Amino acid sequence: MATGFDLENFLEMLAAERGAADNTLDSYRRDLEDFSGFLGRTKIADARSEDISAYMGDLNRRGFAESSQARRLSALKQFFKFLYSEGTRQDDPTRTLSAPKKRGALPKVLSMADVDRLIETAEAETKKPQRSAATRLRAQRMLALIEVLYATGLRVSELVALPVRAALRDERLIEIKGKGGKERLVPLSMAAQQAMKSYVALRSEEGAYDKSPWLFPSHGDSGHLTRQHFARELKDLALAAGLDASKVSPHVLRHAFASHLLQNGADLRVVQQLLGHADISTTQIYTHVLDERLRELVESAHPLAQR
Repeated sequence: MATGFDLENFLEMLAAERGAADNTLDSYRRDLEDFSGFLGRTKIADARSEDISAYMGDLNRRGFAESSQARRLSALKQFFKFLYSEGTRQDDPTRTLSAPKKRGALPKVLSMADVDRLIETAEAETKKPQRSAATRLRAQRMLALIEVLYATGLRVSELVALPVRAALRDERLIEIKGKGGKERLVPLSMAAQQAMKSYVALRSEEGAYDKSPWLFPSHGDSGHLTRQHFARELKDLALAAGLDASKVSPHVLRHAFASHLLQNGADLRVVQQLLGHADISTTQIYTHVLDERLRELVESAHPLAQR
């Protein structure tokens, strides 16, 4: 085991200069001795970059979590940085090595059936009789919000700040100014177009917000509906639809838009453009959807899959 002079000096430095606690020192010792055991006859202070890479691969094969692998590599980096600073080594074999990237958490996604239930519930709310003008407007607004969000995958900040002219045009594309002032065109479904027009028509009929430039106006400082207000009303709708409200948010609907497109054959680059992602790596969080599609395709189409 690596209980030699270099390791003991390193641990003494951690205790004296950094005030490392006993538990921390024990953790460093265990990590470095595990690496020493992996090296076998090679002294830990003589390890090469290839040895450390092989060790990281071994940790992965042994089922260590990314966080545990990153901790082991951090211990090695600090140890070899110490040897380099002390002149024991003329190089640092960990300099070009990086910790394994943590997998991005998969976004919560509603099924197509769940989204249908939300939309059907929102539509049913608009048809309830004997209601006040404010209640009717709020119900029609919610239907328009959901139809547009699911049809376009807009960020919630982009959705609530849509201008009223977006509903007054008959074009199937609307122009969105996204992050960093970048503009993109997104298509509107016929259902989304109709929901917007019905909402604006009801607004006009009730004489509400005649002067507002916003599609979803309010009396707040911004002049339009806030993200927080929409999120609260969406959770209320989810409860009315019999869904788990904790799993429903405007951002989850944006994820549903992207995932459902990919499930139905859309190209990842197209989804990137529609979402307004500057980098394809941001969109690649949805590749689990593509992986599932490929698996289903092979299982259904490959001649040997049924054996």
